[in-house]
Amino acid sequence: MEQKQEKLYALLNEKLDHTEEISDEEILVEIDKLIWEEAKGQYMPLSEKITLRQQLFNGIRRLDILQELLEDESVTEIMVNGTDGIFVEREGRIRCWEHRFVSKTKLEDVVQQIAGKCNRIVNEAIPITDARLENGDRVNIVLPPVAVNGPIITIRRFPKEPITMERLIELGSVSKEVADFLKQLVCAGYNIFICGGTGSGKTTFLNALSDYIPKDERIITIEDNAELQIQGVENLVRLEARKENTEGKHAVTIRDLIKSSLRMRPSRIIVGEVRGDEVVDMLQAMNTGHDGSLSTGHANSTKDMLSRLETMVLQGAEGLPLEAIRQQIASAIDIIIHLSRLRDKSRKTMEITEVVGYRNGEILLNPLYQFVEDADTSIQHVSGHLQRTGNKLQNDFKLKLMGYQGEW
Repeated sequence: MEQKQEKLYALLNEKLDHTEEISDEEILVEIDKLIWEEAKGQYMPLSEKITLRQQLFNGIRRLDILQELLEDESVTEIMVNGTDGIFVEREGRIRCWEHRFVSKTKLEDVVQQIAGKCNRIVNEAIPITDARLENGDRVNIVLPPVAVNGPIITIRRFPKEPITMERLIELGSVSKEVADFLKQLVCAGYNIFICGGTGSGKTTFLNALSDYIPKDERIITIEDNAELQIQGVENLVRLEARKENTEGKHAVTIRDLIKSSLRMRPSRIIVGEVRGDEVVDMLQAMNTGHDGSLSTGHANSTKDMLSRLETMVLQGAEGLPLEAIRQQIASAIDIIIHLSRLRDKSRKTMEITEVVGYRNGEILLNPLYQFVEDADTSIQHVSGHLQRTGNKLQNDFKLKLMGYQGEW
């Protein structure tokens, strides 16, 4: 079947004039002719013809064998390791898929198809690129000679409908009490930073948290690849960074976009993820009246995130004393939420910490909630909940300005 598909795919590519616009119907007509010719003088079951027709069409118009996975809503990640194999994540567990690319040529065609649709260039000279599919899924491509075992494609999938905080409560990621507390913080304009490891659910949590933003505000989102799904906000501006062209010019960085966004009269700025010197401008934005801003970053703990932020600021502001950097971080960020992917592959909110301020050379932290495992936990299954530490929220002036009463 694979050899037959490969042969017909090559014949189909020869027949089609790729310099002209060809409709789906015209392609299907050519596919049907090829299958009819192939079936002459031999028995070919109808089911095989239908499968072959779909596979050939997907190979020309869509993403070949990956199309089946992209149409499967249970798949959350697709990892193509050259022609060696394809690995798929479902419900947090990664398994090898039964299908694979039968030739390097076909895999390279898919790579160029993805890059072309996103106006990205990827080749031996520029072997690494990030892209976004039409449905919003995030793609990372690495080509030889950097990738030793052939073209590598990693697709991070996102649900068609964004996961709400109510859904996160159902999944056990947060409790109703914590969700209500976070809602008050977002509405009151606290600057919140979400951190965690790869696949811990940072973007998902940021999407859910953004749903609490008042709908009459002007929101500007800034991302490397547009992934955020902000719902119900009419005055929404989405900005996406652009890589340099083939001449190595005209790149538009996250840092450029943050600077530009400050002239757009934003109520809040949401930076999808900070990885480098753009954190300097993000912190300045948080410190200059853009309360309620949100962002995410990679780190294994709250303290680790603070250390990473310091390092990133140093990348963009050489010569700035560590004391000044820590003061800026402490005054910009109000709350840090740490997420983690646990041993049973579940995603949990591990800690919610208030950044109190800066004193004696250190950033002061006030843990408000921490995840505690209970008696039902085991090696295979993690059971537990976010428990209040007993510490009260110290900087409650923003909540009081919004008219909220009581203690937090």
